[in-house]
Amino acid sequence: MSLFISDAYAQDATGASGGGFEMLIMLGVFGLIFYFMLYRPQAKRVKEHKNLVTSLGKGDEVLTQGGMVGRIVKVSDEKDFLEIALNDTTNIVVQKSAISAVLPKGTMKAI
Repeated sequence: MSLFISDAYAQDATGASGGGFEMLIMLGVFGLIFYFMLYRPQAKRVKEHKNLVTSLGKGDEVLTQGGMVGRIVKVSDEKDFLEIALNDTTNIVVQKSAISAVLPKGTMKAI
């Protein structure tokens, strides 16, 4: 019978690797890499933008995400909207979250 079919033998317990613990270590390493390279920097950017939005006030010169530069004319506290004067005659209303940067005073005159 052993001429056509080879005999099956059980594997020795000392030859098996303990892959479960090594897999947990690898998952932990990948979790740390994910935290320090992706989550932490993004959370920091979100926190900085939130602080920027809360510190906006009347008279600040701002840059919107659409590339428009203007001076804040009116801040609505109950709603999340700002009125921005692009020049003497043109005012627009944008959401506070659409502000990407606060510019130094006098930037509009220099442009």
